[in-house]
Parts: sequence; C-alpha cells; structure tokens
Amino acid sequence: MQVSNQAAGDSGGMPHWSSRFAFIMAAVGSAVGLGNIWKFPYMAGTGGGGAFVLMYLGIVLLFGVPILIAELMLGRMAQRAPAAALAHLGRTHGGTTAWGWIGGMGVIAALLILSFYSVVAGWAVAYIPEMLSGELANANAERTAEVFGALLANPEQLLVWHSIFMVATVAIVAGGVTKGIEAFVTWMMPALFIMLLFLVGYAMVEGEFLRGVAYLFRPDFSAITVDVVIAAAGQAFFSLSIGLGTMLAYGSYLPRDVSIPKTAVTVALADTSVALLAGCAIFPIVFASGLNPGEGPGLVFVTLTVAFGSMPFGMIVGAVFFLLLAVAAITSSISLLEPIVATLKERSGLSRPLLCVLIGLVAWVMGLATVWSFNDWSDVKVLGDRTPFDTIDYVTSSIMLPLGGALMAVFTGWVLSSETLRRELGFDSEALFGFWRFLIRFVAPVGVAAVAIQKILG
Repeated sequence: MQVSNQAAGDSGGMPHWSSRFAFIMAAVGSAVGLGNIWKFPYMAGTGGGGAFVLMYLGIVLLFGVPILIAELMLGRMAQRAPAAALAHLGRTHGGTTAWGWIGGMGVIAALLILSFYSVVAGWAVAYIPEMLSGELANANAERTAEVFGALLANPEQLLVWHSIFMVATVAIVAGGVTKGIEAFVTWMMPALFIMLLFLVGYAMVEGEFLRGVAYLFRPDFSAITVDVVIAAAGQAFFSLSIGLGTMLAYGSYLPRDVSIPKTAVTVALADTSVALLAGCAIFPIVFASGLNPGEGPGLVFVTLTVAFGSMPFGMIVGAVFFLLLAVAAITSSISLLEPIVATLKERSGLSRPLLCVLIGLVAWVMGLATVWSFNDWSDVKVLGDRTPFDTIDYVTSSIMLPLGGALMAVFTGWVLSSETLRRELGFDSEALFGFWRFLIRFVAPVGVAAVAIQKILG
C-alpha cells in the first residue's frame, strides 16, 4: 500500500509506513538488539539454559504481547507522539490529561538508555576490525579478557566508537520515517537474519550443535528460582521495547488496514526467534571449545572470541558475528531516538534533522558517564555500590520501563471501553479478545509490577 508524498514525509501531517512489511521490519528492528544477541545467550547460560528460556517464553506470551498490542493500538488511535498521545486519549476517554506523563517518562527513559546503549554498541563495532586484524587468532581466555579489559580501560577509544555509533544513529533518523528508518531496516533486518542463519550453519558444522541445542531447550526445573524469573521478565520486557514509547510512536505511523494483534504476534515471534537462533549459534561453538556457557556478560567478548580464534576461518566468522551485533544494535538505537524526536518536533516545530543532531549531542554527552564508569569513574558510586552506568541501567530497566508498561496496561484495560478496544483491534474471535482483555487488565499489570517490586527490593 502506497502513501501520498505528504504522508511519507515529515511535514504536512503524520508520516506512515509505506507497507506492512516495512513496519514489521522497523518494529522487529526495534525489538531485536544487543539484548537478543549479546544479553540473552549469557543470561540463559547463567540462568540454567532451558529453564530461563521457558520462563522467558511464558513471560513474552502473558506480559509482553498483550502490552505490545496495547502500545501499538494507543499510537494508532492518537496519531501523536507518545506524551501527547496518552494525554489526548486520557482527555477524550478518561476526562484527564494526566496520563500523558507516562509517555513523557518513556521518552526520558529512551534518552537515558540511548546514552549508554551507544557506548555498549560501540564495543561490537570495535571488535569488527579487531577480528579482521587476526590478533586474536589462537588466543586463550586470558588473552581475550586482556583485550576486552584494555578496551574498557581506555576512555579515548570508547569515546571514538561511541561517537561513530551515535553519528550513524542520528544520520538514519534524520532521514525521516520512510527515507531514513524504513529504508535502513527493510534492507538490514533481512541481512541480519541471513548473517544469523550463516552463523547457525557454521555452528552446526564446527560446533557441538546437539549439545548446544539441548542446553538451550532442555529445561532444568530445579534451576528456576525467583532470580531467574525476574531476570527472564526483565529481558523480555526490555527486548520487546515495551514502556519506552517506541512502539507507541511506531504505532502512530501505522495504517488503519493493518491488524495490530497479528502484527504484534509477528514481531514477538521474530524477536524471540532471533534470541533463540543466537543461542543456537553461540552455545555449540562455546561447547566445542570446552568453554563455560555461564560466563556472564563476557560470554561474547571474552569467551566466544577464544572459540573463533581456534576454529577454521574463525576470524572472518567472528567479524561477521560482531557486524551482526552492530546491525542489531543500530536498529534498536534508531527506535530509541525516534520517540524523542517525534515528541520534541510536535512541541517545538523545529526540523527533524536539527532535532536529531541536538538530541544526539545530548545523548552523546550523557554517554560520557557510561564511558568513564569502566575506567576513570569506576570507584564512583551513586546508588549503593552501583557505578553511574549501573545506576542508569537499574533506574530505566527496573523502574521506568516496568512502571510505564504496567500503567499503559492499566490505561488500556480500565480506561478505554471494551467497544473502543473491539473497534480498534478487530480480533478474529470474541474468545481471543476476551483472553487478551483479561491479560491486559489483570495479568500483565500485576505481573509486571510484582516483578519490578521484587527486583527493587532484592
């Protein structure tokens, strides 16, 4: 379905995706990021493999998909940026604009996350030339840990990669919804899947594939603890970009003839598939090299680089892997920047390119706190024993995102009427609608709040 020139641009009205495929690629790109390829495998490794995966899938189904449907619907209904969208819907359906602060909180969370996300994504970019140089060929774990430690200890080097990644993010979003974001994701998301499938194929040939798959999918129920449940919930919530206003902003560009429930399920399935495929690519290689799958955050940058260094064509495969990681990261970073730009453009009237540069600069400066958290400020503690980076990560992922998601669920389930929801969502059956409404009214908000409270108190 094509749109008019006015709709496709960023002036004269709300832009729209040129097709359902373009929107799905953008939404999947937002959901697929470092969390899927870097974080999910190591969290599964430390969480007992299949036990973590089982909890993750259950939480995506019961919490993630219902709230994702709600966010997309709210955006399309309001045809406004996140804060204005909820304020408008709150006024027209609930008699108050106070709900708008939820969208505003999501925009602030997106800015905070973008500031440290760009730094961490820079690590992946830095490892592409590192792999191609061949310096890590046949390196042991001590050597790869030394290289990774040297990267984190060098603020100037971190700053360079942080800057490169932020400039790329700003350039894409400055191009607009169709010429910038859509043009990028419709090419790069299929490329990402191809690279990931290539790595899985490589793992099948060179790794202990059956052992890796068994580890990932065979649940050890004795490993399911409160901490595993909390970790799985946090990962599912962060991975689906819920509570940030991202999906609300993307939903505002969604044409009326697209089914939101079907699209949300497609996005969740694609997002989960990438995480599972990443595990299928990583664990067989780790096991074949006799390494520890429960290594933690260093699984990719320390442990996996040992495996690449000892395998045929490992340096080339390693470079492809970190390119995959960088592409996944930038498809998410542009979705973090977009709701901020949309909100300020609506309020200020400034041009999109100018706003992208200004916001990117602010996020870049804020990112310095993360850069220095690994070196010069490593002894600086903000909340308890947390570094500035750990504090930003904790406040956004443990408080702001869950709170925003839970309140969006409450607004959707309790403020909007069932007639409005039926009209906007168009479920194929009344039974499916009733099940979703039960989840969005009771299960999702209570479950998300309970997990968040447990994480804060723990």
